[in-house]
Amino acid sequence: MDHPLLSYFLDAADGKFPGADGRCVVVPPLSGGLECSVAFTGFAVVATALTPDAVADQGPDGFGESMAPDFLRWLAGPDGEIGVLDATLVGRGNRAAPGLPELGDVDHPRVRHARQWRKDVRVYGDERGLVTLASGLAGRRELSIELDGGFGTGVGRGLLRDALGLVPDGEPVFAAVSPGNARSLRAFLAVGFTPIGSEVLLRPVRG
Repeated sequence: MDHPLLSYFLDAADGKFPGADGRCVVVPPLSGGLECSVAFTGFAVVATALTPDAVADQGPDGFGESMAPDFLRWLAGPDGEIGVLDATLVGRGNRAAPGLPELGDVDHPRVRHARQWRKDVRVYGDERGLVTLASGLAGRRELSIELDGGFGTGVGRGLLRDALGLVPDGEPVFAAVSPGNARSLRAFLAVGFTPIGSEVLLRPVRG
C-alpha cells in the first residue's frame, strides 16, 4: 500500500495543497526505519512511530515549528541521525528529451548517499556527470545529479533536461535540493522544477 505522505506530494505536484491552517498531522513512519518532517505552506506532516499525542506535546505546527532544531532532535532521539533541510521540488518527465545511458556499478559519493536513503537506485550519466533515479521519500520517484566540473556553463541544466527523458512523459519526479546550493537550485528551476515545500529525513534512535 502507498504511504499516506505520498498523496500529499502527488497532490502538491498537481497544484493541490493542504489548507494553510497551521496544523501538523502525524502519519506512520517510512520504511527502512526512517522518519521525516515535511512542511508545506502553513501545513506540516510528520512521519514517525511516535504517537500523535506525544508529537503534539512538543508543539510543532505548520508555520515552521515542525522544522525547529529542538523538535527534530527530540524526534530523532539523542543518538539519532538528522538529515539536512532540503527544498522539495517537482518536475515532469519529458520523453522528447534525449535521456541518458545507464551506467554499471558506480562507486561515487552521490550514489552512495542515494543508496543510504533511497531504494531501487539506478545510475545514468555521461561525460557531464551522474544522475540517480530512485524510489525515495514515501515511495515517490526522486532524481539527483552530480556534475563532473563544468560549473557555470549550463552543463547542469543540460544534464537535467536530458534526465527528464528517463521519466514517463508528464509523470512527476521529485528532487530534494539544499537551499544553500544556489547553483543547483537555479538549474532545477530553469528546467521547470517547482518548489512545493521542504523536508528533513531522520533515522531515529530511541531508548
